[in-house]
Parts: sequence; structure tokens; C-alpha cells
Amino acid sequence: MPTAKKQAIDMVKKLPEKATWDDIMHEIFVRKKIDAGIHAADEGRVVPHEVVRKRFLKK
Repeated sequence: MPTAKKQAIDMVKKLPEKATWDDIMHEIFVRKKIDAGIHAADEGRVVPHEVVRKRFLKK
């Protein structure tokens, strides 16, 4: 698996030339959140869909 640095470089290379610092930071933020979610799911730290549905319907 590539290092975080390598992944970040590859991600930045795929952005358009006119990408701003905010665009770059957003891409890194989203990638970090996705990776954290995948890691949590791999560890079984998830909430079943029906439980989430019940929580939102109560409010």
C-alpha cells in the first residue's frame, strides 16, 4: 500500500491546474474521512441502517 505522502501527491496531480489551496485541503479532508470510515467498518464499528433510521425518526 502506498504511503500517505505518495497518495497525497497522486491526488494533487489529478486536480485541475487552477485548483486552490482550499480545493487541495478539501480533497485531503474527504479522503481522510473516507479512510477513517472504511477502517471503522473493517473493525466492526458501524451502526446498522435500521438503528440510524430510528434515531432520525425520533427527532
